[in-house]
Amino acid sequence: MFKKHRTKAMPPPPAAVQNGHEIDNNNVVSNSHKNSHNSTASSVTNSLQFYCQLAHGSPTAFVAGFSNVRELYGKIGEAFDMPPSDILFCTLNTFKPDMKKLLGGQIGLEDFIFAHRKGRPKEVELIKNEDSLGLTITDNGAGYAFIKRIKEGSVISEIPHIKVGDHIEKLNDISMVGKRHFEVATALKNIPLGSPFTIRLVEPMSSGFGQIAPKGSSKPQKKAAYGSGKETLRFKAGGKAEIQEQDDAMDTGIEKINGVLESFMGINDSELATLIWETSEGKQNSMEFAEAIDDSDLAAFEFTDELIIELWGCVTDARQGRLK
Repeated sequence: MFKKHRTKAMPPPPAAVQNGHEIDNNNVVSNSHKNSHNSTASSVTNSLQFYCQLAHGSPTAFVAGFSNVRELYGKIGEAFDMPPSDILFCTLNTFKPDMKKLLGGQIGLEDFIFAHRKGRPKEVELIKNEDSLGLTITDNGAGYAFIKRIKEGSVISEIPHIKVGDHIEKLNDISMVGKRHFEVATALKNIPLGSPFTIRLVEPMSSGFGQIAPKGSSKPQKKAAYGSGKETLRFKAGGKAEIQEQDDAMDTGIEKINGVLESFMGINDSELATLIWETSEGKQNSMEFAEAIDDSDLAAFEFTDELIIELWGCVTDARQGRLK
């Protein structure tokens, strides 16, 4: 139905390109007024500071001067004197590995960042008795795919050693480090039915504290109102970050798009969902939307016509306020 004109053999672009780390020079605008405006916007975002802690326990630090997830991890690594590759993922406003609070394509200006560091590795041997293992895979945007959801009653749900938040490091001794979520999901799907396989996981370090009161204080501390701001720092597809007012229609649309990606592809990726939403801006119908996808980096995912129609439905429902 939709005309596809992308190159079928083209592999999905690596995360670094998708996040703009290798194409920053293409964002230069020759118009001096635009350059001045962009410089001002950049200085504003670079001056923002966010509270940050290691989720398993640490002093509080400030992080600033980042415009994408990889740069954020670098800043966290500097703040806590550790390699950025030790970070599995970040949550917002909770030290718990709550997958509903994952840091994705945006951070509220009053959000508190908790970085979850690599913990204990573990290997599990199992047999693929069903086509679907019941896993939803996401990734941290910096090379680590991990488990976001385990379907109740699935093969994996019966194995207590496999938990939400576990990083999938290897499948049958093949490294999954550096692969995107859809690549890991495909590797799991391609395991033949009835075959034994080994999955090597790395769990996040366990939290060593809750809320610690100051010395000599016996009174419970009032909970800080983290995450209550109306402005958000959004990571844009071109590798830039900008401050935006809260947009309820966009937020609900992105959430719905993520749900569709999970149903069709077994992945959960707020950044990808945000890019799909941004691609829909200014489009009046599904044909224009499909053409815009074909002319963008999204073409490499080779979305089916059925998936494009579902995604467009999310966009129109969100625009017209039909999503709650």
